Amino acid sequence: MRLSTTTALGLSALTILALTGCSGSTEPTTTSTMSSTPAHQSGNAAKASAPLSSAELSERLLNESDLGEGYTLKPQHAVRHDDVTVLGCPALAKLGGDTATGGSLSFPRKAKASFTYAGSSSEMSEELYSDTAAKLSKGIGMVFDAMVSCPTYQVVSGSTVIDMGTTKASAPELGDEQWSQLLTYSAGGQRSVVKQTAIRTGKVLVIVSGSPALVDAHLADAVQAAQAH
Repeated sequence: MRLSTTTALGLSALTILALTGCSGSTEPTTTSTMSSTPAHQSGNAAKASAPLSSAELSERLLNESDLGEGYTLKPQHAVRHDDVTVLGCPALAKLGGDTATGGSLSFPRKAKASFTYAGSSSEMSEELYSDTAAKLSKGIGMVFDAMVSCPTYQVVSGSTVIDMGTTKASAPELGDEQWSQLLTYSAGGQRSVVKQTAIRTGKVLVIVSGSPALVDAHLADAVQAAQAH
């Protein structure tokens, strides 16, 4: 079996899509009090703190012109996944094997774009999510903590067994919080490495995955675009 970056990116969803079930908690209820703040100012403040819609997130994704020559946008298709089982990593398995299939996300406000580079097997994927800062931080933090707690483990997808390796990586000081890791996939004598970096900037979570060089080259631009008003 040839383990391409495409395969690796699809399976790396288990690091992101395990957000399912991690972000469903509700914020503490506070008792409202009388305020002298004008109504229009209160409305503006509420709008500023409200999560962005999926449509608004889509407008903040990088596009081919942002990335430069050689990048081609991949059409988004619904992907059918085989049953996925995680072996040798209790922390990750506890988050739920179904999350590794990329079937669903808890955050309903999301947008995604994937690109190939120069007709090669090199790819880059950008995902944006929006929610309260607390929910975004808790969800992605739980996933990355689970991943780096297991330097090696296996993922069984259908009849394919993939040996996985996870190494914590340094992330640039962008946004409010940062997470990064290198994922190694080995199957059928083939080996692929994917870098995955997540940046929370306010109420937006930016996740860029793919060939390490591509992630490093475009991460700052992705965060800057996500911060646009």
